[in-house]
Amino acid sequence: MQSEGQKEIISDELLPVTDIDIRALAEIYDEKPVYLSVYLPVSGRENDHLNRIFVDSRVSAIKKALNPELRSEFEKTFEMAESSVFDEPISGEKGRIIFACSKDSFIHVYRLAVEPEQSFVLDTSPYLLPLAKMRADYEDYGVLLVDSQEARFTCIRSDITEEKKHLSTDLMNKHKKGGWSQMRFNHLRKGAIKSFLSEVAENVQGTCDQLETRGFVLAGPGEAKQQLMELLPYEFQQKVLGVIDVSIDIPRDELVEAGDAVLQESKDSESRHAAEELKTALLKGGLAAHGIEDVKAALEQARVNTLLILKDSSVAGWICERCQNLQANANPPKECDRCGGPTSAVNVVEELYEIAQRTGAKVEFVDKEDFLDSDDVVGALLRY
Repeated sequence: MQSEGQKEIISDELLPVTDIDIRALAEIYDEKPVYLSVYLPVSGRENDHLNRIFVDSRVSAIKKALNPELRSEFEKTFEMAESSVFDEPISGEKGRIIFACSKDSFIHVYRLAVEPEQSFVLDTSPYLLPLAKMRADYEDYGVLLVDSQEARFTCIRSDITEEKKHLSTDLMNKHKKGGWSQMRFNHLRKGAIKSFLSEVAENVQGTCDQLETRGFVLAGPGEAKQQLMELLPYEFQQKVLGVIDVSIDIPRDELVEAGDAVLQESKDSESRHAAEELKTALLKGGLAAHGIEDVKAALEQARVNTLLILKDSSVAGWICERCQNLQANANPPKECDRCGGPTSAVNVVEELYEIAQRTGAKVEFVDKEDFLDSDDVVGALLRY
């Protein structure tokens, strides 16, 4: 990866979406629409063909919508980004995100092992909502694959696997049956298994302490994983996202698929819990807000602990690019009624997300059936 004061970041290897500094990107904005954001699935010839059609169409549409000055600026930006847009994918690359602005000599190119949906947006700041959703879907987690003789701890980051620890023991060669009763042999073997699993428990604690992951999946055949669970301290038992039965020699892609399913179930449970917490707080008059205006005010005062967003929601509005005055459900006026600055049309949900990033609020994307019984698409659990 190359970088120069964070103005230029061009990855030459696969990058987990959690390594993209979304908070720093949320700090970037301009008074004019000069930032290009591109999200593309890139694996396979079919995607290459569809991407070229899609990009050509968006470039043509954007040029027609811009005045001559901004059109010239956009052409320079696209010229800067074009080679990265259509560059051949590297091994394992399924998606690519590009942020570029010729005016600021700014270009970020991220190669991913997961696929984003196609998007090509010119705006006053990097378009971050698709990235936010990907980060929500692909949090870092671990998988501890274990049986009575072998244990492997693998960190999975946006479907990129990194093996962190591998332990094994040879139980059959450690104890010989000669002259022993079957009962004594079985007793010694159980003791050896417990000793091995105790070593695994110590190692997984150290590994988890080193990694900033959501938690880990406990996987493997037979009873060893349940025995290991009992040997883990309570605080590490709480980090277990789920327990699944799989073969010890499960192929890597199947392990990722199984782990992703457990992670998604855990995330869905957490989102439902946050939605229930919001409903309870609203019913009891607790620390909560709902609706665009109340949530916006709480975010601007840095009072939001958790921002809840209805998945795939969108609210039209406008923002002043000078003073950041944000208004929902209204067409942009010629100038801001607060400071007289330039205005532009925005998705208000995207802007609220960016404020959450700048103020350190956690974000949960919530399904409609779990959210408020109203037309509100955002809610917030408050710090105070």
